[in-house]
Amino acid sequence: MMPENCIKPQQCSSLRTGKNWKRHVLEIWINAAKRFFRTEGNSFRNFWRCTLRPEVFKNQQNRSCTLMFQLLVLKLCITIMRLVILENYELASEWAAKYICNRIIQFKPGQDRYFTLGLPTGSTPLGCYKKLIEYHKSGDLSFKYVKTFNMDEYVGLPRNHPESYHSYMWNNFFKHIDIDPNNAHILDGNATDLQAECDAFEKKIKEAGGIDLFVGGIGPDGHIAFNEPGSSLVSRTRLKTLAMDTILANAKYFDGDLSKVPTMALTVGVGTVMDAREVMILITGAHKAFALYKAIEEGVNHMWTVSAFQQHPRTIFVCDEDATLELRVKTVKYFKEVK
Repeated sequence: MMPENCIKPQQCSSLRTGKNWKRHVLEIWINAAKRFFRTEGNSFRNFWRCTLRPEVFKNQQNRSCTLMFQLLVLKLCITIMRLVILENYELASEWAAKYICNRIIQFKPGQDRYFTLGLPTGSTPLGCYKKLIEYHKSGDLSFKYVKTFNMDEYVGLPRNHPESYHSYMWNNFFKHIDIDPNNAHILDGNATDLQAECDAFEKKIKEAGGIDLFVGGIGPDGHIAFNEPGSSLVSRTRLKTLAMDTILANAKYFDGDLSKVPTMALTVGVGTVMDAREVMILITGAHKAFALYKAIEEGVNHMWTVSAFQQHPRTIFVCDEDATLELRVKTVKYFKEVK
């Protein structure tokens, strides 16, 4: 049985012949794709399988139409989701930094046209930040006309605490570049009204024209920002109670004392990140391998929130070899061959 929301054979029966037939095929695919990926659990593999059924074009005399349709789908799938595999963490960090650098330069930001960048914290992006600092100090990159929005912040932790994400960003990145402090936006976990703080953050993103490129990292359980397993895939910036697994994992940053570990945080939602024009997710290390597998080889699942980015029109997963250990050999081979 053909899955719901797929292209039906009758949709192709009225395709016009002549020079415009390719455009009509493409329009049918795009409309079907929009409907199909609104359904949680659908993946690119399923879409490919159900849209290329022979009966879709059984009434077409020109059999080359089927081949052309396959090529269009392949090209669009590659555009929609990329997996970039580098040999190690250092090369993955350098590739990501170069990509960010090139996107900013190509954008040609100015006083009336800021490039808007979403940023993560954690150990994974540190190598990328170091490279971006190098590009800035060498004169190749300026952040003067860049606005940033960070993913999350702990609730109740003083801003100057060494483990706050304010401290993380300023110590590891912002103080080393020429960004205007007023353009570096981080959620305030000590705000009097936390919900108002979240609403204001969403409003600031909208006023900035949306995020051009949102960079993110993930946890071993596939969470992005603090959108832990079970989070809504249409969630917005909000107050979040942290799962015990997260609290236990974070204890190492607080001398192993669970009483010192924040139990709540402010975080952007999956929907907030999905609104970005482009998303780049950094995944490195063997301990993230199963999460990467869940992210790209299975369907969309709210228990693995990173899988939502299969649905984004422009997603790039950047990983090292260790992170690919759970992927099928043919998946790794395919993405290594795709440029």
